[in-house]
Amino acid sequence: MPAVRLITKRVEKPWGRVTLWPGFGDVAAGGAPVGEIWFDLPDGDDPALLVKYLFTSEKLSIQVHPGDAAAHARGYPRGKDEAWVVLAAEPHATIAIGTRTAMDRDELRAAALDGSIEDKICWKAVKAGDVFYSPAGTIHAIGDGLTLVEVQQNVDLTYRLYDYGRPRELHVEDGVAASDPVPYVAPYIPHTIAHGRTILAAGPAFVLERWTGERRVVIRPAADRPVWLIPLAGGGTIDQSECVPGSVWLVADEAILDVDDHAHLLVAYPGADVIDF
Repeated sequence: MPAVRLITKRVEKPWGRVTLWPGFGDVAAGGAPVGEIWFDLPDGDDPALLVKYLFTSEKLSIQVHPGDAAAHARGYPRGKDEAWVVLAAEPHATIAIGTRTAMDRDELRAAALDGSIEDKICWKAVKAGDVFYSPAGTIHAIGDGLTLVEVQQNVDLTYRLYDYGRPRELHVEDGVAASDPVPYVAPYIPHTIAHGRTILAAGPAFVLERWTGERRVVIRPAADRPVWLIPLAGGGTIDQSECVPGSVWLVADEAILDVDDHAHLLVAYPGADVIDF
């Protein structure tokens, strides 16, 4: 089967924006802000990973995602590791990831209930190009003024610990149980393995790469490791279809990618081991 172009789904969020990103039309006058754009298979199938663009004008909730075992116990197919690649950031933009100091669960619960958790998580200044891999159990929050790509295990399962007084449901007990309330340590240091090919994050749930520059490559995924292609800049083709920013492609069998010297793509696939393309 050739590469499949995924279909987009706009998700309205109170913290979203009406001005989005090249490749996506802005929200019509009077429309609700869009916070996320999801990329799904046209046949409605449920692959291992999900790609999103996020557009923030306010802070997202302080939240956590459970791992595979806890998600399975609740009847979900998988837990949720995720990674973010920052495309644009206003000068004040931050992402919170991990806690400032190790906390026990009683301390975490109390901080979530009284709001002091906002000062007990570690807010980091961010800029375009920054990458974070957030394993399940990591307490986190995405700040305002950001445009980013998120790659995650494909499950809609989020426990909100604190939401700045917004009238949305919280999940304090589930969130406390799912959390690993310790300072964040990046599980992987990005490094270049070949010309124009950098491993941004590797595992345990998926690998995320950045490809830049001209290349022609035949992508042959293993049967259980399809490959997601996320073009961010430049031009080219995949299986002779135009490969442009704002699109996302899934390769489950074999496809020929041919891109120009301005190309900038993210490449993701499930599993912890790096594929030798």
